[in-house]
Amino acid sequence: MNFPFALVAVLLLGPWTGLLATEASARKPNVILLLLDDAGWTDTGGFGGRMQTPTFDRLGTEGMRFSDCHAAAPNCSPSRAGILTGRNPTRVGIYSYLPENHPMHLRAEEITVAELARGAGYRTGHFGKWHVSDLDNKTQPGPLEQGFDYSLATSNNAAPSHRDPVNFVRNGKPVGKIEGYSCQIVVDEALAWLEGIGASGKKAAPFLACLWFHEPHTPIASPPELVAAYQDRYPGISPREATYLANVENVDRAVGRLLAQLDQGGLADDTVIWFTSDNGPVSASSRGELRGLKSNVWEGGHRVPGIIRWPGRVAAGSHCDVPVSGIDFFPTFCALAGIELPRDRVIDGVSLLPLWLGQPATFRRDTPLYWNFYRLTPSLAIREGDWALVARTDDAERPKAHQLLREDMPYMRTAKPNQFELYNLRQDPGQTRDLSSEHPDRLEQLKQRLLKLHREIMEEGVAWDIPADYLSDAPRRVWD
Repeated sequence: MNFPFALVAVLLLGPWTGLLATEASARKPNVILLLLDDAGWTDTGGFGGRMQTPTFDRLGTEGMRFSDCHAAAPNCSPSRAGILTGRNPTRVGIYSYLPENHPMHLRAEEITVAELARGAGYRTGHFGKWHVSDLDNKTQPGPLEQGFDYSLATSNNAAPSHRDPVNFVRNGKPVGKIEGYSCQIVVDEALAWLEGIGASGKKAAPFLACLWFHEPHTPIASPPELVAAYQDRYPGISPREATYLANVENVDRAVGRLLAQLDQGGLADDTVIWFTSDNGPVSASSRGELRGLKSNVWEGGHRVPGIIRWPGRVAAGSHCDVPVSGIDFFPTFCALAGIELPRDRVIDGVSLLPLWLGQPATFRRDTPLYWNFYRLTPSLAIREGDWALVARTDDAERPKAHQLLREDMPYMRTAKPNQFELYNLRQDPGQTRDLSSEHPDRLEQLKQRLLKLHREIMEEGVAWDIPADYLSDAPRRVWD
């Protein structure tokens, strides 16, 4: 049985996955997830950006590039929850970013990909931004309680910036100031961990490593020599943009060191690398022709770069235009590792192995991709094939605070979608032409699917008990 055929069989035969994976390969593949923070669809050279990213471009040349890749949500914390659980973030109760001293978090009741990986014999490490719980709140599970053996993490962004951050926590203990840039610190820690677990050894256990970079989320700090190089390369460029381009390049250089170590240790051929971003950008210069930015359910809010490299399995230089999402990471990892999906809960993502292995005819997604961000309008969207439906609700009571407040919970549960727009993204990726009147049957079909799915997901979502006076004395930030 050759390996690609075995993986397709894993996909089709469900309960026999473990047996087939064992028969097909004595060693399950290592998996590395590289996650940028707030990087837009065009924020690498290979996807049309002006930044120098030879490492990310190399991944695309040696693997598969996804031109229709999406974050699980258009906002940070929900997107990460979707990656970890394979479930729609609204379903698990992560509705927005996690502010300080807030009860919302990824609950221990959820099953994470790291927990399943560890149960299947994987060593598991998390490095970088966490942001699905407050690491200072011991009542909320952190990386070690959610399946990771080892972690160097921050609750939210690197502080005071990417340079010399002071807020990293290693395995539950604050470490204070670390000199250097966040992305390089994250890679340093991951490399030390790989060496510590003997990842290159012939009898080493496979590993799952999540490198969740803080870049290019603000507050940005970039090496001055890289900033100066962009100012020389693009005369007239603003210091802010030069710093942004340099910021992404700095991550690219850090990842280059990681790839070099994989090559040196003989691990490259046995390692799947998945590269993407947690949501869309805050700058229009990073979204290409798409409509919307971070937190929008328009395409610009959640379409992100996506690359898979798996030497010898995924065809080098290949391309996929099938819509995929961050929620697909969980079920795809399970298929890779021969792990049966949990049967006691809804898993919204699907395995992408058929697409990776050049078998798109066997790929199937029964549930439309779905995005929900309650505080903006439009607030809902689903995607089915080339078609996207976006929906608005009555804006009279729409929350205006940047944080999730007590009064927002009943609004989210009662707000009804009542205005709909239909777009064909293959013909109109910028979502400039509403086709509702031209395709009433398609509109009605997707409308009913959205209403049903939204109702089901909201019924499962957690109702957080947020203190009535939460941030009552703080100014509320409008985020429209």
